Amino acid sequence: MDRKSFRGIFVIVTTPFTHDAKLDEAGLESTMAFCLAAGVHGVVANALASEGGYLSEAERRRVAEIVVGAVKGKVPAIVAVSAPHHSIAADYARHAEAIGADAIMALPPTLHPASPAEIKAHYRAIAAATSLPLVLQNVVGQGASSMSAALLAELVHEIPTARFVKEESGYPAQTVGEILRLCGDKVEGVMGGKAGKTLLEEVRHGVSGTMPACEIADVHVALWNAIEAKDDTLARSIFRRLLPLLDMESNYGMPLMKEVLKMRGVIGSAAVRQSGFRALDDAAREEAATVMDDLTEIMLPAYRHRR
Repeated sequence: MDRKSFRGIFVIVTTPFTHDAKLDEAGLESTMAFCLAAGVHGVVANALASEGGYLSEAERRRVAEIVVGAVKGKVPAIVAVSAPHHSIAADYARHAEAIGADAIMALPPTLHPASPAEIKAHYRAIAAATSLPLVLQNVVGQGASSMSAALLAELVHEIPTARFVKEESGYPAQTVGEILRLCGDKVEGVMGGKAGKTLLEEVRHGVSGTMPACEIADVHVALWNAIEAKDDTLARSIFRRLLPLLDMESNYGMPLMKEVLKMRGVIGSAAVRQSGFRALDDAAREEAATVMDDLTEIMLPAYRHRR
């Protein structure tokens, strides 16, 4: 990957489960067909919005194989290899390279906060396991080790394959600008996260795209295309209509993503493994449907929501 290919909407592919919480391979293949039809510019497997931490080792490998295989030769595929220790992450990285992924993405050591020295050692070990480009993912939250723009710049300067950043920590737009200033030509691109809620501000700082979950991929693609066309009026119109759904996502999390995909006919079950969120009740589902009514004309006709 390079500056040209690492640009646009790289969706985090959610991992579908059956009603009894087993991996739904057919649902994953259907999800990939939707993402490609939506015109996404890249895909990411096994990340946070994929419930990657809730998959077994065998499931993570299988999901990566399906995702990479579905898009090979069409758009870039990134495999998230985040793990509590670099020895585990390195195994995932080697597997990603073996199946033909275009890049890997990794958080600092998960579960417990890590020191800057531990973070550097973690990323060096992952990078040593593969020749694939490495995306450094920076987040906030329980157990996360948020990285300053200065630390990210040190990693980019010290690790040859660390050429990309996904920035979704506090004040992500301003941090994008800081990363780009500190990294200079050493970084190929910085993408945002957080469902694209701050994308328009991030664009002012030079972001190369964003990595939202995939349930509304076609609308995110339409938004990015308007941005690239420098049609600010259209971009802001789409963004205003999209924002209420992104607000619901920030509240309900994974259950909202899965419910929307189910309502759109992409998957058959909205089952989740991730704990800590309430399932949508009838009122929440009706509100999500009402919000999506305002997005219907932007959605792919074959994937418009079903009440």
